[in-house]
Amino acid sequence: MPPIRVLSGKQTRRILEDNGFVFVSQRGSHVKLRKQIEGMEGGETVTLTVIVPDHKELRPGTLGSVISQSGLPRELFEA
Repeated sequence: MPPIRVLSGKQTRRILEDNGFVFVSQRGSHVKLRKQIEGMEGGETVTLTVIVPDHKELRPGTLGSVISQSGLPRELFEA
């Protein structure tokens, strides 16, 4: 598995927004993004919320957590 590339908060936010997440709010340097997925089991709507630090460089563990919370494939964030 290729390593996750070093991304800034802005780059991470752009990837998330390109994949259906929308800006909700910002508090300090942390941006809240949300995506609703309709039609899950039993017709339920699932809301995914991700907090992205707006830093110049995200630590690998932080980026990994954002990827996990987003439910998006890791390949979108790889080099």
